[in-house]
Formats: sequence, structure tokens, C-alpha cells
Amino acid sequence: MNIFIHDYGGYPFTRQLAEILASRNHLVQYCYSETTQSIKRSNTDCLVPNLSITGLKLRKHFEKYSLFQRRSCEIEYGRLLADQIRQFHPNVVISADTPLDAQVSALKASRNSKAKFIFWMQDAIGLATRKTLSSKLPVAGDLIGQYYEWIEKRLVLQSDQVVLISDDFLPLMDQWEVQEKRVTVIPNWAPLEEIPVHPRQNAWSLTHGFADKFVFMYSGILGLKHNPSLFIQLAQAFHDVQDARIVIVAEGSKADWLKEQKAALHLNNLLLFPYQPIDIYPQMLGSADVLMSILSQDAGAYSVPSKVLSYMCASRPLLLAVPVENLAARLVIQNEAGLVCPPSDTAQWVENAKSLYLGRQSNISMGVNARKYAENHFNIEQITTKFESLF
Repeated sequence: MNIFIHDYGGYPFTRQLAEILASRNHLVQYCYSETTQSIKRSNTDCLVPNLSITGLKLRKHFEKYSLFQRRSCEIEYGRLLADQIRQFHPNVVISADTPLDAQVSALKASRNSKAKFIFWMQDAIGLATRKTLSSKLPVAGDLIGQYYEWIEKRLVLQSDQVVLISDDFLPLMDQWEVQEKRVTVIPNWAPLEEIPVHPRQNAWSLTHGFADKFVFMYSGILGLKHNPSLFIQLAQAFHDVQDARIVIVAEGSKADWLKEQKAALHLNNLLLFPYQPIDIYPQMLGSADVLMSILSQDAGAYSVPSKVLSYMCASRPLLLAVPVENLAARLVIQNEAGLVCPPSDTAQWVENAKSLYLGRQSNISMGVNARKYAENHFNIEQITTKFESLF
């Protein structure tokens, strides 16, 4: 079977799915955006037979924070994606985390190729767009948001199958009157074998001089869904703690803001790094004592930070400031893998950080619990079989 997998973000777990499907004698093309800011593996290290990997690159600069220029870029991206689908002649197209204007083109190209279309729903993009734009442009923003909600609903209804990453999406599917038989919940995962547990003292921590420090670490994009002032408050709270460091490995508009604040406030314990090579990533996570994730309240239940799942592989306790209804919060609380507070409760955020700093012994058991969850739920062979059952 010819299977076309598109993940706009190009995340390691979706590429892992493509590799396993190819190893099961499917002919697979994996496509992603070269424009997005995420940690990606190189195309040159693909040694899997039956698998081709293509990064799609826009001709012009991607204006992420300009509404109209961004839409123009995403329409162009949709044309590039549609071209790839038509050239590949797939039997099945799986498209994840895709801007809605581009998803429209992907669905149309799939229909023209007589391919079944699976909408892999990583976020309720229409709802998120409406929330964001309504706060910036009270009348026009709400109307634009309603349009994208309508587009997303139509795409879901026209898809042959919808894959949800959480039961939290099911009420939305009911509201949209999506047939139950066309909806499958397959939670996201992280590539467990690619993130082995590393000791605190490793090449990366020794190179950067904090192998003997207590490290709070964040790794990932910092954009509209994040409030990086939480990291500033943490750095200020630990400013006089000589052996503590706040390490942020990030890119995005808010990462630039952090650089400015670090300089203005003279926060020498706040260490900022750009994205690191993916082969360094497991060592980098291993350099942390605590791994952090933040998410704004507006993100709500739908947007689940994939970094949390990677963190769990690293066997470290987690410090989260996310909406309590978010799946990431529930995972950490239910598995006793760290401490969680709402993103607005900055006092509790700092208090939780201090608790983890002082509770070194309990941190070990939280890390073990996190890794245990990953080992029990991130079996890629079983996950791949679930996707195959949809074909």
C-alpha cells in the first residue's frame, strides 16, 4: 500500500510511524515543513527501504505573526503539499498538525488521487484561531475565527477517518455530528528508543559547565501559547541559590524576549541556548534535574505539549504550568511524575520548583514513574498496528 504521511512540524514520533510502516512493506512518503521551528532529524540519515522523506520549503519568508502574510504562506504551502500527494499516487493520506488552508489543499489532492484521507487532529486549530484573533481584533477577529472553525469542521466531516490524540476531543466530534465509526483515539507518544536515560554528568552538561548544578530545563518552541515570564520569575526566585540554573533551549518570538529580559535584569543563572542537534537531545534532557513545560490558559484541553511525552522518556520529574484540564497535566498528576499548577498561579509555580529543588529523593521516584509510563504506552509496533487497522 502507498501511504503518504504529512506532519507540518516534522516531529520525531510521526517520522517513527513512517519508518515502521515502511518496514512493514508499505511504500511510504513522509513530508514536513522545513519552515517550522522544531527539532528534526536530517533527511540524509534515512536508511529505511520503502521510505522517502521530503521537506517542503516556501519560496518566501514565512511571516508567522502577520495574519494576512501568514495565510498567503500557508496557501502556498498547501499547493506544495498537494503537488507531492499527486506525484506519489497514494492509497492513503495521513495529515497531521496542518494549517487549515493547507489542509484544504491536501484533502482535495487526496480526492483527485482517489486516496483515503485521515485527518490526524493534534489541536483544534479553528477554536484556537478564534480565541487568539478575538482577543486582538474583537469584531473582525471573531469573524475570521468563525470562518476557520467552519473550515475545520468541514474538513473533519469530509475526511474518511479522524484520529484524535485525546478523549478530550470527543465532545467536539459529537457537537460536529461526526460519525462514531469514523473517529479513533490514538494518544501521541515519543520515540522511546531514541531517548535513552542519561546520567546528569554527561558530555553536554560538562561542556556547558553545569554538570554539578541543579538544573531546571525547558526545551521547545516559545510562541503565542507560552508565557516565558514564568522562567524569569523562577530565575529571580533562585537568584541567590548558588547551585541552581534555569536552562532554556528554545526558539521563537518569546525566546528573543527572554534574551532581552536576561540582559536587563542581570539574570546570570538563566542560561539560554538555541535548538540543539537531535543526536544531542537525549544527553541534553539527561543534563536536567527537572524538566519544565508551560502552556497558556487559552490553550485549554486540546493542545497537548509533545515535549512532555519526550520528557517522560528521560526519567526526570516534571514541573508544569498548564491548564489543569489539559491531558499533560492529568498524565503527570495521575502517574505521580511531577508537580503541576495552573499557568496563572505564579506563586505555586515557584513553590513547586522549590519543593523539587529540596526533595531530591522524591524526584528520583517521580522520574522513574515518568519513564515507566513511557515504557508502558509508547510501544511503536502496537501504535503502528492501530494505524494500519484504519487503512
